[in-house]
Amino acid sequence: MNRVGLIVSSLLVALAIISSTLFVVDQRQFGVVYALGQIKDVITEPGLHVKLPPPFQNVSYLDKRLLVLDSVDAEPMLTAEKQRVVIDWYVRWRITQPTEYIRVVGLDEKAGANQLNRVVRNAFQEEINKRTVKDLLSTKREALMADVKREVLQVVQGAKPWGVDVIDVRITRVDYVEAITDSVYKRMVAERQRVANELRSTGAAEGEKIRADADRQREVTVANAYREAQKVKGEGDAEAARTFAESFGKDPQFAQFYRSLDAYKASFNRKSDVMVVDPSSDFFKAMRGSGSSGAVAPAKK
Repeated sequence: MNRVGLIVSSLLVALAIISSTLFVVDQRQFGVVYALGQIKDVITEPGLHVKLPPPFQNVSYLDKRLLVLDSVDAEPMLTAEKQRVVIDWYVRWRITQPTEYIRVVGLDEKAGANQLNRVVRNAFQEEINKRTVKDLLSTKREALMADVKREVLQVVQGAKPWGVDVIDVRITRVDYVEAITDSVYKRMVAERQRVANELRSTGAAEGEKIRADADRQREVTVANAYREAQKVKGEGDAEAARTFAESFGKDPQFAQFYRSLDAYKASFNRKSDVMVVDPSSDFFKAMRGSGSSGAVAPAKK
């Protein structure tokens, strides 16, 4: 039994030693092999690799993919006209030389991001000091980002290369500091209100002008229509008078009878009308019978 246990223990120790000598490098990573704290080898090809067991050799990994660094602070920067602005930016970068990167920058990606953040911010501050706010908001922004990228590359590829490559530098936002922003917004609101009030005043004046012109045209149209109506009415009355005169001239008794009927119609317009008149008066002359004295009746034709 002791022999079997020894064999099993030996196998387990051998497996542990073998497993500690094998490591896998992913296609998205660099494998860095250390021997007693010194860089022994850098593995760039993915796959299964062999090393000495710890503590003789150890392995660490660095990301070889394209990395993105976003701005993390909101400290204002001064423009050429001494305006305080806040910018947001990002940088796309990657590790190209793991050995140089570890010796100059650090053991992981976080160390490179921290140092790169400082360099990019200093470059932005230097370039923004040379430009106005108008330049930052116009097409000259592209030139600003190109100059910042050039300065960053000069640092990371200078006398002590970092072993990194900066692919792109971009500005995502340019804004005034909060105090200035409030003042700018207030001025914008006041300007918009002034323009709105001016437009309202102009519109009201135009409305009054249009209404006055419409009233004038209405008065002229009504006056012309009334004049034409009176003219037509006068002509009609004259024609009616002429026709009556011709008709009544042919038969005076019929004319008197006709006028009496008009008088009766006007007097007894409603059923409730009551009149107290002497029957012998001339008002009822046309209503008395034909045998009555003084009766007036239409002439027979």
